[in-house]
Amino acid sequence: MKLVVQGTNIDVTAAIHDYVQQKLDKAVSHYQSFLTEIDVHLSVAKHAKSNPRQTAEVTIYANGTVIRAEECNENLYASIDLVSDKITRQLKKYKEKLRDRKGQLSTAETADQLSDGALVTDLLNGRQPELPQDIVRTKYFAMPAMTVEDALAQLQLVDHDFYMFRNAATGEINVIYERNHGGYGVIQPRPEGNSEKAVVARSEAVL
Repeated sequence: MKLVVQGTNIDVTAAIHDYVQQKLDKAVSHYQSFLTEIDVHLSVAKHAKSNPRQTAEVTIYANGTVIRAEECNENLYASIDLVSDKITRQLKKYKEKLRDRKGQLSTAETADQLSDGALVTDLLNGRQPELPQDIVRTKYFAMPAMTVEDALAQLQLVDHDFYMFRNAATGEINVIYERNHGGYGVIQPRPEGNSEKAVVARSEAVL
């Protein structure tokens, strides 16, 4: 299993690297059979000199699945401890899903969460897209085609409230997200020439 440790605004010393390896070896000890690589990104907030935020972000690649966790603390070693504990919980959840989904997924429950009304076909709603003025980080990752149900499973492993994926049924890029009032929604691109208004679940404004 490959371990990569990188830092931003911080010198990753041998002591820090060894501590990360020690904590993550323990965190993933029961799951190494299906792990291929662990990427660790340590960073210190550049402009917070009084109480600098020290962040530890861990991304694990496991049989084509990405499992991610992030923690922040005033102490870097505390951040590493916290993110290691979170990764253990995420891996346990992933292993349970593998066991439960041996050929079958709880599609009935997923269908309730992803009701027809939760499909958004026009994200911009007529507005022009704008990028933030300061892009501080760019991420690249593989995007294999998957079902909405598989994307939902991924969302629950990446420590985010949304997940972007390529829909296996359409080949298009979709976004699945946690709705404020419970359940999940899917954002899909509207076909060109289709002037039909976006459908928002229960009249909830997405943007």
